[in-house]
Amino acid sequence: QVQLVESGGGLVQPGGSLRLSCAGSGFVFSWYAMSWYRQAPGKERELVADISSTGGTINYADSAQGRFTISRDNAKNTLYLQMNSLKPEDTAVYYCYAARGVVRGWGQGTQVTVSS
Repeated sequence: QVQLVESGGGLVQPGGSLRLSCAGSGFVFSWYAMSWYRQAPGKERELVADISSTGGTINYADSAQGRFTISRDNAKNTLYLQMNSLKPEDTAVYYCYAARGVVRGWGQGTQVTVSS
């Protein structure tokens, strides 16, 4: 069973940085492609970035390109999202997501609020 727990969210001023983590358990983490999604109030959940099982292929949404960095440590079963130059429009609940074939799973989310 895919279990994912996000951490690292919080309140940050515009221009600041945060590092989100997602700890995986109950599955072979290194076999799964992983993603970060976010959902702002009143909006649909959207993809922020994804990374292949080995970390060799990474994709970013246009909104994240150049400011966010997705990475993973398969030895620690952990996914990361380094977020720099944060903007108020980055305010959302951030979710990690694991996928391998028909097996999928979501974390419970971590709130990121960018405000002065």
